[in-house]
Amino acid sequence: MLEWVHKPVKPIAMAAYQHALDQQLRLAKPGSLGVLEEIVVRLCGMQNSNRPHLNRIQISIFAADHGIAAEEAVGFSQAATLAMLRDIASGGAAISVLAKYLGAGLEMVDVGVCHNIVGVPGVVRARVAQGTANFRYGPAMTPTQLRAALLAGQRSVTRAVERGMRLFIAGDVGSANAMSATALACGLLNRSAREVESFGGDIDRASTVYKAAVVQCALDLHLSTSKSPLDLLQSLGGFEIAAITGAYIAAAQQGLPVLVDGFVSSVAALLASRIHAGSSTWWFYGHTSAEPCHHHILKELNAKPLLNLGVGLGEGSGAAMAVPLLRQACMLHAKMATVDRSVVAGY
Repeated sequence: MLEWVHKPVKPIAMAAYQHALDQQLRLAKPGSLGVLEEIVVRLCGMQNSNRPHLNRIQISIFAADHGIAAEEAVGFSQAATLAMLRDIASGGAAISVLAKYLGAGLEMVDVGVCHNIVGVPGVVRARVAQGTANFRYGPAMTPTQLRAALLAGQRSVTRAVERGMRLFIAGDVGSANAMSATALACGLLNRSAREVESFGGDIDRASTVYKAAVVQCALDLHLSTSKSPLDLLQSLGGFEIAAITGAYIAAAQQGLPVLVDGFVSSVAALLASRIHAGSSTWWFYGHTSAEPCHHHILKELNAKPLLNLGVGLGEGSGAAMAVPLLRQACMLHAKMATVDRSVVAGY
């Protein structure tokens, strides 16, 4: 039932990659364009072209609620998830503004919002259940629910490929999803909840200590039986985190470059890389989040994030902010003079 997550990823076109590398060596520049060179060379290999472009971008926001939000004093309202979706649909959310600026396609995917979504345009119905179970007392989801959530991510990528999109950004919206992401990060990095303490928002020390204790209880309950990344995801994850995990794997399989967003999305990326190691060859990393644990996740992924602006919004916004850098890398590669054509003295 989950055989698709292990299918091979699309190979990078190495001839195009090498041609782009040679082209960069011929550009009329006295120094290096740094990370922008690495970006465009990889994009040439991904798109099998010496003139890659990112004129069509898909941003998919996966939304779901979490049973862990029911814990007393956690401080999350599941009504906030629906309110955030309404803001995105109305064009007032950060990701809405950025998507319009980039000319990007924007969809919201309901994989498990507790409240019925009525009158919110642009929502794709892929609901697995009305939120996950409370993982403090048992698994967050059943095996069937896990498969459905992963498949929702795969289908989002398939829609993007069918529309001719050239870059995929996944965003997350969900009450208490930082607690789920923190629990998953602990399991993946073999750290205690007190070492991680990334719970989202501006919360006081007492709340942080309480939430760490809740997460540690869940870890003590699940880690002895959750042996694989998929086990961890089923035990501690959210439907939106599972969907993003599935999307990242599917994007690599279908040859669609990914720009990874912040903390929650990066936890999904680490899960995806553990499930299918080859999938990370198709990813770029947008930014370093304000969440304390994010840099540990990025280090484990051997990631080179493009921005570090202290952004902690989620919803794909940090990745969207980095898109102009990728586009500039493509523009410089295509339009800069080569040494043999340069009029600059000494070239």
